[in-house]
Parts: sequence; structure tokens; C-alpha cells
Amino acid sequence: MTEPILPPLKPIPIKDRVSVIFIEKGNLDVLDGAFVVVDKTGVRTHIPVGGAACLMLEPGTRVSHMAVMLAARVGCLLVWIGEAGVRLYASGQPGGARADRLLYQAKLALDDDARLKVVRKMYELRFKEKPPERRSIEQLRGIEGVRVRKMYELLAQQYGITWKSRNYDHTEWESGDIPNRCLSSATACLYGICEAAILAAGYAPAIGFIHTGKPQSFVYDIADIFKFETVVPVAFR
Repeated sequence: MTEPILPPLKPIPIKDRVSVIFIEKGNLDVLDGAFVVVDKTGVRTHIPVGGAACLMLEPGTRVSHMAVMLAARVGCLLVWIGEAGVRLYASGQPGGARADRLLYQAKLALDDDARLKVVRKMYELRFKEKPPERRSIEQLRGIEGVRVRKMYELLAQQYGITWKSRNYDHTEWESGDIPNRCLSSATACLYGICEAAILAAGYAPAIGFIHTGKPQSFVYDIADIFKFETVVPVAFR
């Protein structure tokens, strides 16, 4: 049996890769052995697919079968997103087909003590202070809810917005008032970016710690850490 001319591909470790590359308005293909994006004028741009953790494919992007196959072989996640990453529509093979991070996430979520430690750390990251001692996850969730409602009120006062409460129905968009619709739009953008990052890192969007039982539970957990520093003030502004 003859040996292959080229040695098998050995994916670059995630820690040594570029995190994300955004691509828009072009055709992804493998030409002359290179992973390239071809624009409408025929100009090729080489994409270091083996050195990237994730390719974000924005509107106007088409992908060939060969490009998908090569990305999968080198462990690069393909994610189909809206413009600037504010929506996530579909994704390829998460985390470069690695299971170690997914298994670790599941292990933490299934162990009550470990899960509580994760929730406490998320609380600390979000509010920049340690949570009260000897509190259950349900109690911490309640404390968090009170603080979040107060933060909404303070932002409304800061920007001169009439604020009643966080109340919305995603099935009846027009039923919400303008502040709630702005918040829903802003947080939806953040959810898309967070889900793409979670998938690129090799974790499962559905395995959450504070939020549970939903397809995007972990997305909500991560987004909550950052939303009052990013999209919520923009929505009120």
C-alpha cells in the first residue's frame, strides 16, 4: 500500500489561532489548493482557514462543498450570521469537533456544587462584587432580578425615558412600548454574537447555569454578564 504524498492535516491548537474572521460578499472556495474568497471581479483573497477558530459568513457569501470540507478537516467553525454578527442563523461543526470543553461544561452543569460556583462567579463578573454567602441558585437569581430592575430604572432616569417595566411578547412585537422594543432589538444582537462565540469555543448554547431548559440558556448567561455595559445603555439612548 503506497503512502500518501502529503501527511495528514494536524489542526493548529485553538489557543494559537486568530479568533474570528468576518467575510462578506464573496464566494468561498478551494482553488489551487488554497482556501480563498473570490469577489465579483474575480480577485482572490487567501483566507488562513487553518489558523482561524471561526469564520463569520455575512450576507452575500456563498460556500462551496470543498470549502466546507476543508474547514471541517482543519477544525475551523463556519457560522452563517446577519450583518456585523447581530443574528446567528446556522453553524457548522462546533469547536473544531472537540468534545473536551463540551464535556467539561456538562460536568459543571450536572454537579450542584460546581454549578453554584459557576453562578456565583457569573454574578461577580456581572455586578463587580461577590454575591452574598450561603445563597442557593434560586436565591441568587432573585437577588439578581431585583438589581436588574433597579438598573433599568436608573438608566431610564438618566436618559429621561418613561419606564414602566421590562415587559414584551416576541409573538406580538407591536404590543410592546418603544423602550421595550429597543431593548429587545439590542439584546437580540448581543445574543447572536454570544452564540457565535460559544460555538466557536466548542461549548453548547443549550447547557446553561443560571438559565436552563432553553436552546440558548448559556447564551443568555453569557449575554447577561455584558449587556449592561454594552447594548442596554445604547437602547435607552
